[in-house]
Amino acid sequence: MYAAFRSIGAYVPEKVLTNDDLAKMVDTTDEWITKRTGIKERRIAAADETTSDMAVKAAEKAIERSGLKKSEIDMIVVATISPDYFNMPSTATVVAHKMGLDKVSAFDISAACTGFIYVLSIAKAFIESGMKKNVLIIGAEKMSAITDYSDRGTCILFGDGAGAAVISATEEKENAIIDLHTASDGSLGDFLMTPDGGTGNPHQAELKAEASFIQMKGNETFKIAVRTLTNDVVDILQNNDVAAGEITHFIPHQANYRIIKAVGDALKLADEQVVLTVHKYGNTSGASIPMAINDLYEEGNLKAGDLMLLDAFGGGLTWGSALLPFAGK
Repeated sequence: MYAAFRSIGAYVPEKVLTNDDLAKMVDTTDEWITKRTGIKERRIAAADETTSDMAVKAAEKAIERSGLKKSEIDMIVVATISPDYFNMPSTATVVAHKMGLDKVSAFDISAACTGFIYVLSIAKAFIESGMKKNVLIIGAEKMSAITDYSDRGTCILFGDGAGAAVISATEEKENAIIDLHTASDGSLGDFLMTPDGGTGNPHQAELKAEASFIQMKGNETFKIAVRTLTNDVVDILQNNDVAAGEITHFIPHQANYRIIKAVGDALKLADEQVVLTVHKYGNTSGASIPMAINDLYEEGNLKAGDLMLLDAFGGGLTWGSALLPFAGK
């Protein structure tokens, strides 16, 4: 039995936050942001809109496109660093309840921007072991809730949204996920973190508010991201005897255009192979890759059999890559 990427769905909030809007909040300009990140705008969830709300909307679309009944979903895994609650209940159980799926296995994982590749690997393992048949995986983030809008180094980067996919059991090897790789380096965890809370730094009333927000060592993170991602995608292609020219869609985590360009150039990928959404959504962490896949699908550019190469790098530090065809329903 194999695991196949059966369908995709996504949701983006209505509110648009442009670079010009941010220039009114912090000392920055549209030109400065665009030149350094490639981001022009990002979506921001409504005040009463939770991570689980966005996840449900993306999930419902993915299930509808899968051709399955909702009752056929037997596990839900959510990748998020902006859950509805710290630390329980999990966002996945909230999503399951909102969808009327209270009896399914449901849990969250925390792998930051690499989250979607991590949940993809979990779905593959559960299906190929025979434990589950149809796994709903979701990357959902309300990054605006953990972003300090007085910190120009981070507030220009992040946006909100959700993406979901149905991973199903199949006997057709040509539709199977080919390979996945995930890794981490905890020694560099302080490159990208939210330091407040948890037993490592218990919340105290006298802590500064910014301790609850994302903190990032931007230059250091950029350098190691380019090097690590390049090595990772080169390895997964070589290990599977796949040439870069065989990739239909290279779908990287949408963090920074310069990182995406550097990795694409290293692989000698043509522009039409590289999927870009960073300009309109910014960095949506674990939601980034499925949102980009969904854009491809809704634009009519993702067909059954298309070979996808995914890669991501995030806080932890974590990184990963995946090589898989789009199976379709």
